[in-house]
This record gives sequence, structure tokens and C-alpha cells, in this order.
Amino acid sequence: MDSATVDLMSIDDRRPVGALSISPVFFNFIEQELLPAIDLAPDVFWSGLESLISELTPINRSLLAVRDELQQRIDDWHSEPQGAEWQHAEYVEFLKGIGYLADAGEPFEIETTNVDAEIAEVAGPQLVVPVNNARFAINAANARWGSLYDALYGTDVIDEENGQHRDGDYNPTRGAAVIRYATAFLDRAIPLDGVSHADVNQYGLDRSDAGTDFLAALANGETVRLANPQQFVGFAEADDRCAYLLRNNGLHIEIQVNADDPIGRDATANVADVILESAITTIQDCEDSVAAVDAEDKVGVYRNWLGLMRCELEATFNKAGKALTRRPNPDRVYTAADGSTLELSGRSLMLVRNVGHLMTTDAVLDGAGDEIFEGMLDAVVTTACAMTDRRREGQQPNSSTGSIYIVKPKMHGPEEVAFTDQLFSRVEDMFGLEPNTIKVGVMDEERRTTVNLPECIRAVKKRVVFINTGFLDRTGDEIHTSMRAGPVLPKETIKLEPWINAYEDWNVDIGIRCGLPGKAQIGKGMWPKPDEMRQMMETKQAHPEAGANCAWVPSPTAATLHVMHYHAVNVRQRQQALAKRELASLDDILTPPLGDLSRLSANEIQAELDNNAQGLLGYVVRWIDQGVGCSKVPDINDVGLMEDRATLRISSQHIANWLLHGITNEEQVLETFKRMAKVVDRQNEGDASYERMSDDFDSSIAFKAACALVFDGCNQPSGYTEPLLHRYRRQKKAQLVT
Repeated sequence: MDSATVDLMSIDDRRPVGALSISPVFFNFIEQELLPAIDLAPDVFWSGLESLISELTPINRSLLAVRDELQQRIDDWHSEPQGAEWQHAEYVEFLKGIGYLADAGEPFEIETTNVDAEIAEVAGPQLVVPVNNARFAINAANARWGSLYDALYGTDVIDEENGQHRDGDYNPTRGAAVIRYATAFLDRAIPLDGVSHADVNQYGLDRSDAGTDFLAALANGETVRLANPQQFVGFAEADDRCAYLLRNNGLHIEIQVNADDPIGRDATANVADVILESAITTIQDCEDSVAAVDAEDKVGVYRNWLGLMRCELEATFNKAGKALTRRPNPDRVYTAADGSTLELSGRSLMLVRNVGHLMTTDAVLDGAGDEIFEGMLDAVVTTACAMTDRRREGQQPNSSTGSIYIVKPKMHGPEEVAFTDQLFSRVEDMFGLEPNTIKVGVMDEERRTTVNLPECIRAVKKRVVFINTGFLDRTGDEIHTSMRAGPVLPKETIKLEPWINAYEDWNVDIGIRCGLPGKAQIGKGMWPKPDEMRQMMETKQAHPEAGANCAWVPSPTAATLHVMHYHAVNVRQRQQALAKRELASLDDILTPPLGDLSRLSANEIQAELDNNAQGLLGYVVRWIDQGVGCSKVPDINDVGLMEDRATLRISSQHIANWLLHGITNEEQVLETFKRMAKVVDRQNEGDASYERMSDDFDSSIAFKAACALVFDGCNQPSGYTEPLLHRYRRQKKAQLVT
């Protein structure tokens, strides 16, 4: 994207500052909202931004040119006859020869300091949420604490058989099933000495000069203590209510007792609820889950992040005919077992995900009139917003160590990670911050980062706090990198190929060997089905068992349920055990998921195309027409799946690959798109703001965007969807204005 994309009618309204040209809406946000909040003079900010842009833009451009050059050389290699069999050894040597595979350095461990306990020490769920949606952003921040009773009652974890239905008013039969489930959880996480929590008649405290202990009284008058008394942390009392705070694997559990509560009066020991410390960390996202295509959109993103850091963001909305307002939760105050005051944050520790190195933004034009790189602006502005965290009063800061946490996606290899380190250093200099104040999360979602992961981590060894895996983006890049090697397997078959398990294990193995345990997070990807919580509970414990001390969930409710897995698994112990296993196979990782598709029937090919096209259209139509970057989109079977640009990348690249290799043709793909557009239109009939595609395909900008993602998919940089989405969304916004 370049200056040609800027609305020429607005050029005269832009504010010249030095050699820069600033969008009015962005200029006003910086000067009227952000800079007063950090007491920084405007000339210091603008001159610092101009200097940073001037210095780093050529480096960014050269790194993107390296991406293109490497991809071209890989395409050329695959285009040459290689024989009937996959020439793996020759392929690996080729990748080394062109610099795609970096030489491995000496073993090392990261040196990151001043990391908050929520990242360094406590394992638990992680929410990812579009920061431009204030309501969602606040809900995610507040998801640090969640009601286990509510999470169980409102989801399919508790079945609806035998009178346990959840429709209508409160169902005591279902409520009893919830209480039984929660009680069994307490028995596992904070067991009593010799009895079950189901046997308890009353909870209480044993106060003495030495401190306070937690007691449980049985029906026969006998009292028992916890099997591990050290799990009792503190309590809070008010009238006839009491909250008992306990801890397991570093995670807090609050047992709320209230005999007057409608639930508590009929529950064992009058337990009105069990509150779990749930989303320990939250990524407030400026990237894949956000549709921010111009200065106006970017200001909305930045304003919400500023509001979160100042703990002042509010969202008012209507629910069930009532106006409700969401605000960040207050902190939670207890009396500790030793009599001192214990204060815990009411909000999850928040990281912010910036965009990658590729895209540009019209919020600022450089001296040549070109849009500046969006990732540079994100680094500057999100850091400035986060600096207000240190100034808030009356509530705990987001970071007790004074750190600023930025997750950086879509980096290709060690040189690009090193550039992020350089960028963050320049931002620290610009604002007078101590070196390595800005911590970085390295997303392992690009193939060149995966295969060079140790050297990527080394490039930021003094500031790295997070690595993770992401199947969808990683698969999209896998397809694009090997686009000309041959046809890829159907998507469900790709998941069964050796490379994907090797990739998941490799990320953990390398993270452990580079010393991340105790200093940083090793993460796993999203559970995509927000309505399928029973299935999540049956399967997602695999993530902490795999050595991941955080994993993504799609909702606060999912966080409250998933956290039970971290009570069941001591992740640090798992990491210590996994440190002894053999390193995952790099050869498996470097084997593309190709196959002989001649055995696929015409019906199987069509079914794969239907699945991809329906998912593409269902996501794109909301992105283009409504500016929604992340939502629950019905799949082809009407199952709601959380979709963002990562899912779009794999689907578009998959069809593009099959087109390139003759598995399908343009006529079949276009017919599939038109037929699936009618399906998507039907699925959105209840949305009053939805614009149908099938009424007039030629006039539907969303339909054209979806088709372009496939038919021009081979030519998109790294198979990314952003350039085309941004182009068509800007067209739609212009149409809405006229």
C-alpha cells in the first residue's frame, strides 16, 4: 500500500509536522489525548517519530525485499524438475545455501528481567480480544476472575439430560449438577484431609496469635483442615458472607459462602459460588482480530488501549432491554492468613499485539508522501499509551515491574526479529525508558521463524517473554512457501501430517532449551468453538500437558473452564520432564504437506472447496461490509467458529494451491463461491445490518474481495490477506460515505 491509496480529497486537511504529513484525526488524538496523559511535549513526540521513521524505514523495506527474494528462489527451485520422489536432503541443502536456514549458534538462555509473575511464574489461560471493541476488551480484562457456577450452568459441560435443562428460569436440578461438578473440582485442587468437600457442613476460620487457618466442619461436629494447609491464603468477611481464598499451582480459588444467597442456601456448606482466577493474561489485539484500515480506525484502536492502560475505558450497551455499562474491575482485597492486607489485581495482565512488518498506514505520510509502516507507528503509540499505566492511582498497575508487553506477529526469521529489537530500542530512547522496558512476544507462525526459532529467540534474548504456536497462520505460510512444490493435502489431512506435531513439539523444546520456564510464556493456540465447552474440557488439557504455560481461549467463560486444566497439571514439572526428551525433528518440520490427490473423488474435491469458500465468505463479508475483524462465524455445518485473518489465510491459500496445480479450475471455484454466498446469506438472515451478496454479485464488494483472495492468492506476499482486505474495506468505507 502506498500514498496512492490515500483519499486525495483529504490531502489539504492533513497537518504538516516537520517532513511528516499527519491525518487530522490522528493528530488530534496524539495532541489532545495521548501526550497530555504522559506529559510529553508535542515537538518531542513528532521529531522523535520522524527520526525513527527516517532511520528504520529503509531497513524495513530491505527485510521485505529479502522475503520476496527468498520466496522467488524457492518457487524457482520447485519449478525445476526434481524427479518423482521428494528430494528432502537436496531441499534442505538448498535452503541452507540461500540463507533461509540460518546457522545454529552456541546454546544460550534468555536474560529477560523485570517480568511480572503472571507471565513468568503462573500458568493459565490467555484471552485474545479485538481492542477496538471496548465491550469485549473490558470483558477480557475483567476475565481475571470468573464464576465457575455460571460457566458450568450456561454451557454444555453440564448435559441437559435427566431434567438438567438450562432454558427458562433457574433450574434447581441443573444447579445441583453444577454444585456437584464444582465440589469435585475442589476435591482435586484443594483437597481436605481425609474427607470430601461434599461432606462439609460449614467452612470457618481458626484464629490464633500465630495466624488464621482454614477449617471445615462436618455434620457430626468434627473439624478437618486442608490436606495442605499452605493452600489457604486469606479471607474477606462482610455481614453474613465470607470469601475464603485458596491457591493451587499458583492460581487462586475463592469459595464464597452466603446462606442468604438463592444458590448458597441450598448448596453444600452454603457455598454460593466458586470464583476462579481465570484469564491470567490477555492479549489486546491490534492485528488479526481487528479491521483497522485507515487513520480513523487506528485512532479507535489506540484510544481503547489508552483507556485500558489508564483503567478508564467504559462501554455502554443494551442487553435484554436494559442499558449496562462495563468498566474495568476494581482490585480484590483480603485479610491474609498472617493478618496483613492482601490485595490482588481485579484484571488480567494485559499485553498488546501490534501489527507485523508488512502493512502501512495513512495516519502518517513520510517526507516522500508515502504511508509509513504501520508496525512502527504501533510500537510508538502503544508504548506511549502503556506509559500511563505508571500514573494511575487507586488501582494496581497493569505491570507491577513497570514493563510494557508487546506481542509481535508475522516476523520471518532472525533478522526480522532483530529488527523488532532495534525498533523497540529506538522507541525506548524516544520516550526515555530504560533499555528492555518493552518486552516482546515472538509469535512462531511463519515457517522461516519456526525453523530458525533458536536464533530468533537469541535476537531478543533480553526482552522476550512469550513464544507460541498457531496452526492456522503457520499452515497458511506453509502452503504459500511450498506453493509450487505440488498440491497440498485436504485441510483435515494436513493436520495429521508429521510436520504439524513436530512443529508443536519443536516450539516447546526450543523454548525450554532457551531458558523460558520461569521467565516467559510458551503458548499454544486458540480453541475455536466457543459453544463447544464440553469438547474443550475433554481435549484442551493437552496444552498444559504439552508444556505450554498459556493457551488461547475464545471467551471469559472458556477461560474459567480451561483454568481447571492448570489446576490438574503442574506445568513447570511437565517442562522439567520434557526437557529430557529428544528434540523434535526439524526434518519433519521441513517436509511440506503434499500428496497425490488423484485418488480424491470429484465429490471430495467439491466438498473441500465448499468448506473453504463458505468459511472465506462468512468471514470476509463481515470484515468488508461491517468492519468486524473477529467474530463467531457459522461454518458449513452451522457450527459457530471463532474466525480471524489466520483462518482466512489458510483457506484462500489452499484453494489457490489447488487452482495452480489443476485440482480445480476457475469456473468451478467461481461457481462454488456463488453457491456458498447463498448459504452465508441464509446464515446471516437475523442480522439487520447484513448486506446480501447473492442478490448482485457484481456490486458486492465483499464477494469481490473473497474471490480476489483466491484468484490472486499466489501473488500475495507470504499469502497474507491484509493487502486485499484493506483495499476492499477502504472501497466499502468510501461507498458508505457517498
